Order: sequence, then structure tokens, then C-alpha cells
Amino acid sequence: MLRINKLVLAFAMTVLVIEISGCDRLLDIISDGDMPRMDGEIPQFEGLHGEISIGVVYPSPVGNFEPVRTRLEHGLELALEEINNAQLGDARIRLIAEEDGNDVDGAVEAFNKLIHEDGVPAIIGPLTSSQSEAVFPIAQENRVVAFSSTSFSTGLSAIGGVIFRVSLTSDALIPHLVEVTHARFGYQRAAIITDETDLVSQTGDRAFRDALSENGVTIVSREGRRPGESDLEAHLTRIQESDPQVVFIATVPNDMPEIMVKGRELELPSSVPYIVAQVSKDEVQDAGGAAEGLFSTSNWMSTTSTPRNQAFITNYRAKYGREPNVWAAQSYATLYILAEAIANAQSTDSESIRDVLANIKDLDTVLGLFSFDAVGDAHYDPTIITVENGELTRLE
Repeated sequence: MLRINKLVLAFAMTVLVIEISGCDRLLDIISDGDMPRMDGEIPQFEGLHGEISIGVVYPSPVGNFEPVRTRLEHGLELALEEINNAQLGDARIRLIAEEDGNDVDGAVEAFNKLIHEDGVPAIIGPLTSSQSEAVFPIAQENRVVAFSSTSFSTGLSAIGGVIFRVSLTSDALIPHLVEVTHARFGYQRAAIITDETDLVSQTGDRAFRDALSENGVTIVSREGRRPGESDLEAHLTRIQESDPQVVFIATVPNDMPEIMVKGRELELPSSVPYIVAQVSKDEVQDAGGAAEGLFSTSNWMSTTSTPRNQAFITNYRAKYGREPNVWAAQSYATLYILAEAIANAQSTDSESIRDVLANIKDLDTVLGLFSFDAVGDAHYDPTIITVENGELTRLE
């Protein structure tokens, strides 16, 4: 009888191994670490049950905001699917989405609804630094974690202890960008075009001016404009007439392609490169040949060869039929970082989540080894990039 039981047990174990071998998701869950993960070890909500509601404030998919909205949404959707599918218990993240109307008032309304009606412990968003400046105090007053994947103006995280950001700030990106490009190309005459209404643009403008001064570069023209102004040609004509060796663009990403294209149409020579603080592949594609020779920084690169990053790219491509960009990667990383905090806290209490977030150090993400500094700003290694033959490449 004992021998028969052993045979039965052996047969049962063989069947179990075969079934598990045919189930990719189970393999991913029980892997001992040899198989690449999507973004490090997938967090487990072992002590939690049911839905974990997280708020999201998206830009409204209108006009130039539609591509950014799509990429942010795709990054979160992919992360959500991976995290929820990997759970061994019954806890699942649920995203409650609101749109911001692409203005400050809309972002404020969305935050108030998510806090006071939906009662979420954390909100991902909003898109811009101007919106963040308005809504972060609301989150702080109500002790709800606010976690933006995109805003990068200096000083916003210091608004309160519940504020965190994934994007590197302008003071972490711009001085390094100017120092590297100036040392490499030796330009002495620079022009700047900026958005006079947007906070991130104004922050970038100041950072560019300070960094150029530090490197002994003369600003021969500085043009301030408002989004949608019909006199873009006049601004760029004055820049061209000032005979710069380089043009810095400090505007929202949606406006960059039009500026780059119009500048080349007005015969601003290709020997005068554009430099921007941050750019994605989408803006480069929209600008076409006008973006050739552009210099910028990137928080994420598709060429980073870590298993986690390559798995993200493969799965994004399979799910959406296109390549991810930096906005998708940042939103994807944001949800994983937040899930890591919830899993480590084993709580949906906003204060508990906040305490764990504040202590995240060297978390392995698609952005690299990720940490928060003392005020909630991100810390990881950025990359200086250029555009060659229409593609974003590392500046060697």
C-alpha cells in the first residue's frame, strides 16, 4: 500500500509540474528570481483584502494633450495588469480616474473629488507643474499622498510631507545638460524661447539662464510667449536675427514640435541645435527632420539593457502594438513604486503609505535604481541624449 501511495504521489507531482509549466503567469509568480521581472519583484498585498482604490488625474485627451494622455494611461494600465495578475491573495488595485480639463481649475476639482468623494489614500498626478503647485497643498491639508509622474519644477515636493515625484527636477537635469553640451561644443551665444504662463517652463527658463551664466555663455535673445499665440513666427525671427549658436526651448512638451519646425522653416540653420530639458520620442517624431541634432536629457532609455526594462518594452509592444516612451515608462514606474509602498506597509492608510515611500532607497525600476530624497524628489541617473537620424541616442 505504501508503494502504491508513493506512485500516486509521484504521478500527482508530475501532473502538477506539467500544469505549472504551461502557465506563464504562475511561473512568473513563483519564480526564484532567474526569470526577469517586470519591475523588480512584484509587490504582494498579503495582509490586505479586496479593492485598493488609488486615484489618477489624467490630462484630458484633447489636441496636443492626447498623445501624452495615451502614453501615461498605457503605462499605468500595463503596470496595473502585471501587479494585479501576480497577487496570491484577493487584494487588487483599482484605479479611479478623473480628467483635469487641461487646466489648473480642472486639476483642483479632480483632486477634491478623489479625496472627498472617493476617499482614496493616494493620487497619481497631475501632469504639469502649474497644476501640481495648486493641488499639492490640497493633498497636504487632507494628508493624502500625491504622487506625480511628470511634474519637474524645483521645490514642489517641499510643499508637504505627503508629496512625491518620479520625474527628476529641473535643478537635477538642466545644469548638467548645459555643462555637458557647453564643454562638448563650446557655444558662446545662446537664445531662449519660453512659455510665460507655465510654471515648469518658467522654472526651466531660470535654470537655463543660471546655468548659461555659470558657463560664461551670453544670452543674445530671450523670447517669452503664451500657448496658442499667433506670433510664434515673430519670436523666432527675432531669435534668428540675434545669430545664436544654440537655441534653448523652455516650454511644455506639446509646443516643442511646432517651435522646432517653424524655426527651421524660417531658416534657422541646422548647425544651430535645439536644447530642451526633457523630450520624448513622440515630440521628436512630430518635429520630424527639424529635431535632428537636438540635445536633451531623458529619465528613461529604451536601450537600457536591464532584464526589467527589456521585459517592460516587450510587454508594452505586445499589448499596444507600439514602442513605449519616457511618459509611459515614468507612469509605469510610478504605480510599481506606489504598490511597493502599499505592500511594505500592508496598509491602505495614507500615512502608512507615506512613511514607506519616504524611505524607499535603491528600488530596482525601469528608470534604474530609484530613491527619494528628504523632501520627496526622485533620485536616479539621467541620460544626456541627442537625435540622430530621427532616433533618440545616448550622447557618447
